[in-house]
Amino acid sequence: MRYALLIYDDSDALARRSDEEALRVRAAVAEVLERPNVTGWLRLQGPGSATTLRPERGRTLLTDGPFLETKEYLGGFVVVEAENLDGALELAEELQQLRGAVAPIEVRPVLEEPLVGA
Repeated sequence: MRYALLIYDDSDALARRSDEEALRVRAAVAEVLERPNVTGWLRLQGPGSATTLRPERGRTLLTDGPFLETKEYLGGFVVVEAENLDGALELAEELQQLRGAVAPIEVRPVLEEPLVGA
């Protein structure tokens, strides 16, 4: 079964990291991402680079960035193959520890069914 690990970042916590620590974390995480059960991953640019489309009174409103009510934001995601949720949680916990537990990681099963008409 495939699981998406939604990796959140905390801009305040990341800003407190030294360059040396940031390089160490990136190298350790890169090793995990090279495993055969990791089938894909993407890092996202910061929330300031986003454009959000919102429906408003029958029209589409474009705004810069998301409306953040928290200092945590989606920084990227990893797709893994695991026999069950416990296997996906193990990898997520390992990534959490490597990253220094700066923000949450959300684990969700991937919907494998095709869209109707697709």
